[in-house]
Formats: sequence, structure tokens, C-alpha cells
Amino acid sequence: MVRWIIFILIYSLISIYGYQAIKTVTKAGWIHILFILIALVVAGNFIYQFSIGTEGRVLTPIKSYSFGFLLAFMSLNLVIVPILLGEDIVRSVIGLYDKLVTKESFYMPSRRKFISQVALGLAAIPFTSLLYGMYKGKYRFRVLDYTLHFEDLPEAFDGYRITQISDIHSGSFDNRKKIEYGVNLINQQKSDVIMFTGDMVNNKASEMLPWKDLFGTLKAKDGVFSVLGNHDYGDYVDWESEEDKQRNLNDLIKIQKEMGYNVLLNESRFIEKNGERIAIVGVENWGKGGFKKAGDLRKATEHIDAHDFKILMSHDPSHWDECVIYDDYHYHLTLSGHTHGMQFGIEIPGWVKWSPVKWRYKRWAGIYEELGQYINVNRGFGYLGYPGRVGIWPEVTVITLKKGTNNA
Repeated sequence: MVRWIIFILIYSLISIYGYQAIKTVTKAGWIHILFILIALVVAGNFIYQFSIGTEGRVLTPIKSYSFGFLLAFMSLNLVIVPILLGEDIVRSVIGLYDKLVTKESFYMPSRRKFISQVALGLAAIPFTSLLYGMYKGKYRFRVLDYTLHFEDLPEAFDGYRITQISDIHSGSFDNRKKIEYGVNLINQQKSDVIMFTGDMVNNKASEMLPWKDLFGTLKAKDGVFSVLGNHDYGDYVDWESEEDKQRNLNDLIKIQKEMGYNVLLNESRFIEKNGERIAIVGVENWGKGGFKKAGDLRKATEHIDAHDFKILMSHDPSHWDECVIYDDYHYHLTLSGHTHGMQFGIEIPGWVKWSPVKWRYKRWAGIYEELGQYINVNRGFGYLGYPGRVGIWPEVTVITLKKGTNNA
């Protein structure tokens, strides 16, 4: 109850400033009433959705949208607050000065319409961006192509193409036509192999059932490989028993196998071509901090030789920094996801690459290199929490392996 009281107080305070800006810019009473109604509906729906019973931290699509609209509305007001607060300070100083100099009663100068117009104009940027992200941004799929060179790549695999997807989060989906487009986009790349790096669902295996037939159409010459992400274990649900939780995980693994995926649970496979081979290594989730640490490199590579060319699938990129880079084995390429690029940021190729998630993860999107080893952090196919994407669009990655040294 205390947290809701605090939330209501903060929400009311910043909404008052938004209302002041609206009231200063326009005298139309219906607009003032509309703003108040929107503020009440957004807050009321959020409180209701997050107060009703839930299984742990399960975030349903309805809850996600209530959070998304709250985030958009608060972003509008949060931009307005510092501008109008600054104006209030100036108005107070002017009023106090007149009181001290003229000895007249204290008064506050009226708000200037121009200042409120500027505040609303600036506030409209994050507000409309977040609404766009919920409406279209989350399904604005893009294909990112990379070419990586390795001196010790087996000759037979020169030009080998890998399509990576990650973080499907099927429990968040609400538009089958858009998801069909994304799945078709993956198949259109016609890569030699498809690799999925975890988080197929938000919480429960059942979330994947309506999408099983669709994602089961993913095909590649050398197959579809997958690993588990932190959300796949059901750790964010209050299960009645450990048996129920384990059954849920077993169901998810079974679903993936029925879709034709080769699920790697601290295991490895070889892809052979013209008498040569590369090793595909898949570990269970290993995440820094409070995330599950089930990944076991030793177990996953017990049938791998040190000289094998290795591609590692590991959901959380913190595993690469904490364990993989300095491992006795040399992992040529690691494929990860997990961060989603926070689903919010600014990316202009060659100019800007920024997201708040960079303060949490050293490697958060794209290709990184360390000690001759590479990692690609996929920005994710789906979304979680905020039901949208702004600036960090859903991604299908295509990586072409080339024999040689030109990675400039």
C-alpha cells in the first residue's frame, strides 16, 4: 500500500505540471478536462493491472500495455517538469524582488505561454516516440549483415552463412501477421544454419503453443540450433511445486524439438563439410549478478578438441566477459542476446550508438572483439515489459564467415 501512495503522490505532482502547461497554452476547457481524464485512466488502469493477483513477475500483454501507456504519459510530464519548475523559480525570484524593493504584497508573475509551448513541444518527442514504438516500432524488423574473417576457418566453410535470432518472447506477441513477416524474413536469408540464442517465452511454455506452427517453419540446410535464456526456466513464476516448474521447462524443450530445433543443453554438435568441421557449442543460461548460472563450458566442450573452430551460443553476453574470453579454449565466435538493447536508444551507423543499457552491459548490441574472439549481441526479435521499441529495432542477424585476415 505504501508504494502505491508514493506512486500516486509522484504521479500527481508531475501531472500537475503537465496540466499547467496545457492550461497556459490553450484556454479550451474540454482539452483541460481531457488531460485530467487521460491522467486518471492511465494511472487507474496501471494500478488495477498491477494490483490484481499474478503468478510472480508474470507480465501479460495487457499489463505490458498499461505500463507502456504510463511510461509514455509520464515521459510527457517529466520533460515539462524541469522547464516549468525553472520558470517557477524565476517567477518566485521576481515576485520576491518586487516585494523587497517596492514594499508591495508578494505576487507571482503569470506563466509565459511561450515557455509552456516550448515545454510541450519538447515533451512531444519522447511521448510520440514511445507511442510509435508500441504501435509500429516493435515490429520494424531489420536484417543486419556482418562478415567476419578468421585465419583458421576450415576452407570448406569459407562463405558459410549463419542467421541468428534471439529473445522471441512469444508471450508478448499480439499481431500474427507481423510475426509471420518476421519469420519469413528469417527464411528469406537462406543461410546455411539458423541459431536461436534463448528466451523463447516470457514465463511459461504454453505461451509458445499459438506460435509453434509458425516458428516451426524455420528451416536451414544444416538445421536450427537453440539454447535456453533466463526467461525459459520459469524462474519468474510462483509455481506450486518444483515438479511443476521442471515440467514447464521440459515442455518448452519438447516444443522446440517438435519444431525441429536442435536444443543444446551444455552440449556440442559438429557440422561437417568436405571432410572438415566446425563445432557448435550451446550452453544453458549463465548471467552475471542474480541471473541463473547453469551454463557449463567444461561439460559443453567435453567432446571438442582445442583446435576445432568453435561457435558458442550463450544467451547472456556477460558470460563472454566473465568466463569465455579467458577460457583455455579459444571460442572464435559467440552468439548472445538478452539485452534487447533495452528496446530504446539511438543508433545512426557510423555516428551514434547509445542506449541506457550500456550502463548495465559492456557488450549490449552488435559485434565486439577481444583477444581475437568475436561476440555478436543480437538486439532481439521480440519485446518484453514495455510493449514497443524506439530506435533499437527487432533484429535478424546474418553473419558470413570468411577465411582470411581482413576484419578492418
